[in-house]
This record gives sequence, structure tokens and C-alpha cells, in this order.
Amino acid sequence: MRISSSTDTICALSTAPGTGAIAVIRLSGPSAFEVTGRIFKPAEKNLEIASVKSHTIHLGTIGGETGILDEVLVSIFRTPHSYTGEDVVEISCHGSVYIQQKILELLVSCGLRLARPGEFTLRAFMNKKFDLSQAEAVADLIASHSSASHDLAISQMRGGFSKKINALRQSLLEFTALIELELDFSEEHMIFADRTGFQTLLNQIETELTSLIKSFSLGNVIRSGIPVAIIGKPNVGKSTLLNALLNEEKAIVSEIPGTTRDAIEDTIVIGGYSFRFIDTAGLRAAEDQIETIGIERTWEKISEASIILYVFDATVQSFADVMGSIAEFKEFTAGNARSMLLVGNKMDKLKVLPKGFKDFVEYDTIFVSGKRRENIHMISEHLLQVVANTNVSDNTIVSNSRHHEALQHAYDSVVCVHDGLSAGISPDLLTTDLRNALYYLGEITGEVTNDEILGTIFSRFCIGK
Repeated sequence: MRISSSTDTICALSTAPGTGAIAVIRLSGPSAFEVTGRIFKPAEKNLEIASVKSHTIHLGTIGGETGILDEVLVSIFRTPHSYTGEDVVEISCHGSVYIQQKILELLVSCGLRLARPGEFTLRAFMNKKFDLSQAEAVADLIASHSSASHDLAISQMRGGFSKKINALRQSLLEFTALIELELDFSEEHMIFADRTGFQTLLNQIETELTSLIKSFSLGNVIRSGIPVAIIGKPNVGKSTLLNALLNEEKAIVSEIPGTTRDAIEDTIVIGGYSFRFIDTAGLRAAEDQIETIGIERTWEKISEASIILYVFDATVQSFADVMGSIAEFKEFTAGNARSMLLVGNKMDKLKVLPKGFKDFVEYDTIFVSGKRRENIHMISEHLLQVVANTNVSDNTIVSNSRHHEALQHAYDSVVCVHDGLSAGISPDLLTTDLRNALYYLGEITGEVTNDEILGTIFSRFCIGK
């Protein structure tokens, strides 16, 4: 995406494409009022768009040489009190695709340019309405699919994450200035920066960065949906359980082993969190090439999942059988990011629940009937408990992979500074790593950036935002 001069006035449809009750067309730039005045005839006599107050709405008609196109409402936002920081007009028209297209054509014929994806938000960033991480949160807010992802985007858009990054960067900046001052007086061997105090500061910064980096595992799944892999041997009722959780017949259920050949996915929202359920091929020695591929993908899904539901047939599998099966794939479940729940299915066929499981404290066990949809709510409650138990300090969560990468680079640079300080290296060598840490933290908020980074970020936005 090319970063254009803001001397252009741009326009675009800001509501979703297609037919609806109303549509909103947004204009931003120095010619927004002048062009609107040329094509808009207000219902109020002697009203001039160029002179009306900011944050006012006016009824009238819009049209060109061929006649009236539509009756519209025109909203006026004067610089700098607008979304982009420029003069902004929003035209609310009827949601006919024909009307939308004709108004856009009329605006272009008056000298306006169609906006590129994310260009309105880019201008808001360039005009310092918010920083880069807040701008990215706008896109996350639009794409939010659950209350958790919505709350996360709102928090970041309101600057919670930015304040933490700016505080870390300011602490480093102050010490960097003192170190560089020492370089100016190197011949006098003067020391301005307290090394002991800086060691303490570096410890605090490393702790903060570590917490933020670790939070990405949660933030990423909140943003895209928490992956839950449903695994187990063939014919234990994995597909039946998936259908029960989704409350629809998503997966084919059959008594024939190996029916599920590939991973089947669907997403539901439970308690405000989006969970992405993955029904996998049964774990057994494959009987053909297609089933082999399906089982290989099962192993991949196990390694990618944040939560694993291991389903077993409570009517035929003993405690020892289940423990033996788990041992075969336990290496794929290692790590703090994964939680496993044992789900004993087909309890409707049992008179007495199997013994031994209540003594197995490493994993919780729930007995259900996928066929009758009994105790399915207990699985949902367990999933919410797993999310609730995820510890993130002061609720600052990183959900953007670009931020995560920059934080990791900043952490590595801070560690180098810490090590160098302990080794007593010269100030000029310390400043190199300090500048690197400042650079990577600045990348997150946009204090340090370039056209290529901006182009990549804003090209992912929808047109009109």
C-alpha cells in the first residue's frame, strides 16, 4: 500500500457492501465540505455546508446533472475533531447498491479519490489521533466474534497496552540519555547513570516483557478462537460429542470405524469466549493411505490445540487402557499452553461408572452421553474454567503477532544490555543494545516506523475504515 499525501480527499462506502436499509459513504480531506456542497441540496433554506458547525446533521437531497439520486442525511465533522483528524463528511443514504454506486461515481467525478483499504484509519494515525497499536485494535474490533475478543480489542483501542509499552520505553530512554551523556564526557571519565539502579530497572523491564510475551498464547486464541481438539480411538463417539457441543449434526456419525478421515472444525461461543472445536480421525493403525493422512493431521491438531478432550468408550475401555493410550501421545500435549480433559462417553449404557478415574488427579474426568446429550454442560463449564485459570498479570494481553515479535526482539536486546552491564562493558557498546530495545518497542506504537510497515498493516483493513 502506498502512503499517499493527505492533500487528497478520499471517499468510500463505510458500511458493509450490499443492499440494506441504509448505507454510509465517508469523505475525508480538505475538499470534503466543498464537494459535498456542490452535490447536496439542503432542506433548510440558505444553509451552506462550508459554514455549518461541526458535529451537526442536515437533511436534504443529493444528485447531479441527471437529477435527484436520493434523500440523505449529511453529518459534518470539522478538523481536528473527527475520526481522521481532517474535515470529514458522512452521507447516510438508502441502502440500494445502485444509489451507493452512483453517489461514489458522482464524488469521483468531482475530483475525489476512492480510498484504499484502511486509509481512513491510516490518516487518523498520521494525524496522531491514536498510535499504531490502537489503530490495529480498530481492525480487531471490527473482526471480533465474541465478548472476549471484543473486550480485548476495546482495551487495546483505548490505549491500555500502549501505556504500558510507552512506560517501558520511557524508562529505557531516560537511562539511554544518561549513558550517551557519559560518551560526551568520556575523556573526563564522568559517570551520570547509576549502574545499581539500572540493574534493578532492567530486572523490572525483563519481568514486564516476559509477562507480555507469555500472554500472547492466550491473546492469540482469544482473537482467533480457542482451539479444542477432540481425540480418541475410533468409534468412541467423538463425532457424536462434537454434534452435541454444537447442537447440530455437523459430523457424520457411523458405527463403522474410521468414518472421520479428516479434521472437522466449527466454532461456538461459550460464556463470551469463542471455542474452535476440531473433530479428528480416530487414533489407530491406519488401514489405507487416506486414513493415514487423516491420523497424521490428528497429531498436528493435538500439537496445535490449547485444550484437548480425550474421549473414550466407558463401556469397553478400562482405566489402564485409557492411561496406556494417553502415554502414546503425551509428548504432543506437553507445555503450559495445553489442558486435557478425559471424557468417558456412552454413560447411558452403564449401570455403574468405571473405577480408578477419580484417583487419577493429573487430568479431570467427566462421564457423558453424547447420544442423549447428558452432562455436556459439564464440558462447557470445564472449558470456561481453563480460560479463567489462565494467569496474566494486570490483564494486559498481547494478541497481535507483530507486537509479539517486536516484544521478543526488545526482550533479547534488554537481556544483552543486562549481561553487558554485569560484565562492565563500555557505555558505547551498551548504547547499541539500548537503541535496539527502544527501536523494537517504538515499532509497536508507531514511534518508529516506515511506509512498508504501515502499508502492510493498513492493507488488511476493510475499505471505508
